[in-house]
Amino acid sequence: MLTQTPVCCPVLESPLTDEEAESTARVFRALADPARVKLLSLVAANPDGEMCVCGLTEPLGLSQPTVSHHLKVLVDAGLLHREKRGTWAWFRVNHDAIAAASAALR
Repeated sequence: MLTQTPVCCPVLESPLTDEEAESTARVFRALADPARVKLLSLVAANPDGEMCVCGLTEPLGLSQPTVSHHLKVLVDAGLLHREKRGTWAWFRVNHDAIAAASAALR
C-alpha cells in the first residue's frame, strides 16, 4: 500500500511542493471516475458507516474484479480505509481526506 501524504494546502493560496501537488493530483485522479465516486458515495451513505466489498458489486453493475480495482485506487488515494475480516474486505470513508480534498480548492 502507498504511504499517503494527505492533501494539505489550498492550491490557490500558495505554490505547492512537488510532493503536495502529486498527493493532491492522486486524490483528484481517483475521483475522476464515476464508478469510484459512486463507490465512495455508497460507502459514505451506509448507515453503518462501512460496507463489505460483497455488497458493492450489484449496485454498480460491475464485476467483482473491476470493483476491487476501483476500491484499491480509492484506498491508495487515502479516500477509503480498508479492513480485512475473514475472507472479506470492509471499507469506510476517510473523512479527514475528504475534508482535505475539499479544502484544497478553497
